[in-house]
Amino acid sequence: MGRENQTWTSEFILLGLSSCWDTQVSLFVLFLIMYLVTVLGNFLILLLIRLDSRLHTPMYFFLSVLSLVDICYTNSTVPQMLVHFLSAWKSIPFHSCVLQLFISLAMGSSEFFLLGAMAYDRYVAVCHPLHYTAIMHGELCLGLAAGCLGAGFINSMMQAIIIFRLPLCHNVINHFACEMLAVLRLTCVDISFNKVMVAISGSLVIMLPCFLVLFSYVRIVAAILRIHSAQGRCRAFETCASHLTVVSMCFGTAIFTYLRPSAGSSAEQEKMVALFYAVVTPMLNPLIYSLRNKEVMSALRRLLGKCSEKR
Repeated sequence: MGRENQTWTSEFILLGLSSCWDTQVSLFVLFLIMYLVTVLGNFLILLLIRLDSRLHTPMYFFLSVLSLVDICYTNSTVPQMLVHFLSAWKSIPFHSCVLQLFISLAMGSSEFFLLGAMAYDRYVAVCHPLHYTAIMHGELCLGLAAGCLGAGFINSMMQAIIIFRLPLCHNVINHFACEMLAVLRLTCVDISFNKVMVAISGSLVIMLPCFLVLFSYVRIVAAILRIHSAQGRCRAFETCASHLTVVSMCFGTAIFTYLRPSAGSSAEQEKMVALFYAVVTPMLNPLIYSLRNKEVMSALRRLLGKCSEKR
């Protein structure tokens, strides 16, 4: 961005979700509850995995990283959105906008790669159970997690640099946060190159992990069908059900948001989908992994039992 544009674009105005005061108060209460459930739920997952030695496995290691990513992602957008619900002037400084877009995009990208790594973990667990501990050793798990986070941050840095170097015609963002597509709409130059970059980024960040997930689950389903006992098939499926539910939500929402033809999308549709991904999905992740996972529920009962004994 030129120096003259940086001077007048010292802050951005966010239109948010509604201009009606009563609606904003209602949304504030709703999203405050969802935010607290998200943060407390993901912290509970981290606490259970940390304290219960039975959960010190690769699957729960990746789940703990996913919970940490969800906490960071939620905190990059929701607290500011809550403040703006009760504010007459919904502004965000230029550098805060850059930081928000960078962190939210980095966390979102990292989550896709993590879901791909978790699918590989489930593939090894179901298809190669006898070699699982040898294949999914600690160094590999740490390397995969670091690679997922590193890839997410690199993608985010590239996108942020390209977007904020563009000259902007105005500073009113039709969104509740500094989201990539919403900021691109502020530019007053041809953004064909940026659209190509978004498509390439979407293909790498969304579709590559998605193909890895599909490949892994095709092999998993084939392996499950070869199990003779119904109990064995049910147990094998239960180890993947929670992850498959989260994958469906995350990839489905992201593909709808970023990989649709631009002619078929609107700012309001993208706002609602981004809201679902920024608020609802991080809240549902710990609920899905706890309510549909017997090991996590057992760890929670053991923790509650220890707390009651101390009393």
